[in-house]
Amino acid sequence: MRELPHLTPPLNSDAIETEFHLSRRMILSGAGALALLGVTGCSRTLDLSALQVDDVTTGSLRPMRPSISVDKNITGPDVMYASFTDGGFILPEVPYKKVKPEFRRQIVVDPTGEQPGTIVVHLQERLLYLVQPGGDAIRYGVGIGKDGFRWSGRANVQYGKEWPVWTPPAEMIARKPELVKWQGGQPGGLTNPLGARALYIYQDGKDTGYRIHGSPEWWSIGQAMSSGCVRLINQDIIDLYSRVSKKNPVVVA
Repeated sequence: MRELPHLTPPLNSDAIETEFHLSRRMILSGAGALALLGVTGCSRTLDLSALQVDDVTTGSLRPMRPSISVDKNITGPDVMYASFTDGGFILPEVPYKKVKPEFRRQIVVDPTGEQPGTIVVHLQERLLYLVQPGGDAIRYGVGIGKDGFRWSGRANVQYGKEWPVWTPPAEMIARKPELVKWQGGQPGGLTNPLGARALYIYQDGKDTGYRIHGSPEWWSIGQAMSSGCVRLINQDIIDLYSRVSKKNPVVVA
């Protein structure tokens, strides 16, 4: 028979020390549990201040802002700027990769603080915002007027037109005599400077002479080169026009 190994019993001092540590641990654990349960006072209210526990309820926290909304007309640029037929005209495809990403149609968190339905044009940034409910805005890149031809202020959209007629003002014809052929109005079409849509801006019931309109010159978006009006890519003005009802507020700053 194989002899079992000899086990050396612990010294009395080792046993006492082990027992002491176990007892002390049990006492501390028990004391902590009693403190948490409030046994001594039979209280149902816990005093967490001494334990440095965060007692803020989740109901008192402000919820995180939800993600921006989804819109079926705000998709990939290859879809938004594709060629399509509108009003009998075939809009050419826009080479969107040549347009800076910040000037392409997109949904953003509203930076304006204006009421939903307000059109806000930031001249310095070359951006137009249509404020949406819920804290979002649809943003479009724009071209603006050259120095000396800009307008700013608060006004309203009085009305809009699809494939509008463009009539150059007399002072423009004086600067560019070749435009005299259109003094009776240039019919709507792919080469018309007002593009596929135009929104007419009035202030205090009077025509400001300024328009928010489309343009066949997509490369002018982000530039200051028009005679004061705010221009968008034709595909973008069609989208904006579909979302605007009569009398929308307009802020240009």
